[in-house]
Amino acid sequence: MCDYSLEMYGSRPARASERYVTTRFASGSIGLTAPKDCNTAICVQYDTPLVLENIPHEIQTALGVRSIEEVVFIRLDQGTYRDGIRFQNGRQICLQQLSTGVGAAVMRLPEAIRPPVRVHAKAG
Repeated sequence: MCDYSLEMYGSRPARASERYVTTRFASGSIGLTAPKDCNTAICVQYDTPLVLENIPHEIQTALGVRSIEEVVFIRLDQGTYRDGIRFQNGRQICLQQLSTGVGAAVMRLPEAIRPPVRVHAKAG
């Protein structure tokens, strides 16, 4: 959602159809920000589909991906940083492995888990 390393910064949740960019914060951690507000970390809910743009050539080569890819924002189970990206080919990387300047657009927000709707029959 937002790595622990970004908790010292102001943050806000991601919004559908917004565009973000990977940014290196003063702490050294890479996170997502809105292009006009590079001091506020954008917290992306896990399982959110994104489109990444300007993926570095080194990552393209190492992971067998293109410069523009549809991905899913995920939580990694190992390592210091937990925010990650899963590509459609199944490869996963930590958000920290992306360089700065990679664009990310939220395709849609995952649907919230809703309790089942109960229908009450009218007494007749």
